[in-house]
Amino acid sequence: MIEIKNLTKSFGNLLIWEDVSFNIKDGETTAVIGKSGCGKSVLVKHLNALLYPDSGEVLIDEKCVFDLTYSELRKVRQRFGILFQGGALFDSISTFENVAFPLRYFTDQSEEEITHNVNEALGMVNLAESGDKSTSELSGGMRKRVGLARAIILKPDYLLYDEPTSGLDPKTSEEINELIVAMANNLDITSVVITHDMHSVLAISDRVAFLDEQKLSWFGKTEDMKHSDNQNLLEFISASEYQIN
Repeated sequence: MIEIKNLTKSFGNLLIWEDVSFNIKDGETTAVIGKSGCGKSVLVKHLNALLYPDSGEVLIDEKCVFDLTYSELRKVRQRFGILFQGGALFDSISTFENVAFPLRYFTDQSEEEITHNVNEALGMVNLAESGDKSTSELSGGMRKRVGLARAIILKPDYLLYDEPTSGLDPKTSEEINELIVAMANNLDITSVVITHDMHSVLAISDRVAFLDEQKLSWFGKTEDMKHSDNQNLLEFISASEYQIN
């Protein structure tokens, strides 16, 4: 479990949010939602200490990540896989080599092991025949899937998604949502998803954290959002143009 306790973050005189506290339970998918500029990405970057807060703690296995030594933090970060919004792929190398990159950098696996693990990961995202392709040849949805294969290649405990359906058509977005659910179920991964896509939120998440007015405005089970008395949350949902029935 990841425990977020009383986090406050500002950049200079600009307060992003303060006193944010909630838990991310093992095996669950938590969606972080809110208006653009509310600090969703800033919050998630605290989970593996890519950013440090003004005050507060993030505990993993009851240890605060901000108190770890460099070598300890490096090991913690290897427990996280990240699917970046744009995929963050290397266009100068093949799809196979993009997925293999973390294995070559962080492990001493043999070429046979790397080949097996990369092909397995590509198969999990329905790209088993695409290893030889240049990433520049791939569609937006395929690039997201390659990024997901690379994110899971080290078998992480935690998977962070940054706007995974951004810029995708509805059908491709649905395919990505299905993969997120499959990763959570088949790999027993704890997932955190930054998104403004309420359709995705309903399809993939167990719990939702809503950032608004420089604080955690609402946190709870996804199924309870429609019963919330938080007017700002209801307005955000309505503005997303997705009707919750």
